[in-house]
Amino acid sequence: MAEVPAGSVVEGGWLETAEGRELLGALLRERSRRRGRRSCSRRAFGLLERPLLPPGAAAADVAAYKVFVCGRSGVGKTALVAQAAGMEAAPAPQETIGIQTTPVFWPAKLRESGKALFFRFSFWDCGEAVLRKFDHILPSCLEKADGVLLLFSFTDRASFEDLPLQISRLEAAEGPPAPPLKMVVGTKFDQFAHTDVTEQDLAAFRRAWGLPVLRVKSARAPRTADGQTLGAWAGLSDVAPLLNGLAEHLWRRDQAAAGLLPP
Repeated sequence: MAEVPAGSVVEGGWLETAEGRELLGALLRERSRRRGRRSCSRRAFGLLERPLLPPGAAAADVAAYKVFVCGRSGVGKTALVAQAAGMEAAPAPQETIGIQTTPVFWPAKLRESGKALFFRFSFWDCGEAVLRKFDHILPSCLEKADGVLLLFSFTDRASFEDLPLQISRLEAAEGPPAPPLKMVVGTKFDQFAHTDVTEQDLAAFRRAWGLPVLRVKSARAPRTADGQTLGAWAGLSDVAPLLNGLAEHLWRRDQAAAGLLPP
């Protein structure tokens, strides 16, 4: 699938409007009030839960997608999911044992219809060692999956060069009726001094494989100049490019499958 231009499916600046912030507020929980300032944290959702809108707010539909996250050990799969869900990532990389599923809700407004809705991404994450040891793990992660995020780290060139092998392994395990949408995500994009992957490398990869490529910063809590942790609103702005990009590509794929896109 060709890369969908940012902002062509969902309105990027809508999250800064009153309507957008109202839906974003449904993802937060108030922790305390100090000196007239409100402190918030991200709300964790169970598998059967959904955001509760304030009284009087218009109901929002939910578009649900299953997304499998894969890549070499140490590229930041679990940290990426934790960042998207507003959770604290482990201070040191740890191999994920078994399969971990994490639901993440994200509000967006569709550009064509002007309709606001929640995207529900069910992220499936498992360790590379588990995938290699048990043959049933990969088919389980791919079963009814809508999308796959193939991760590499800008600070680990070996993880970038391993992408073709990852893609081949996925294609060998994919079953009917349709393969999931594949997207590549480069982590630790903000560590410029240690980057091992250049823009020329990414351009050559796009030409060879035709897959969308997104970039994310290191998964850590945003802080001010004096070292103080910023609020949950700042964390939402950090994950907005990734979740908006994922929403746009999956929604556009569904539109194309349904024959709703113009020729």
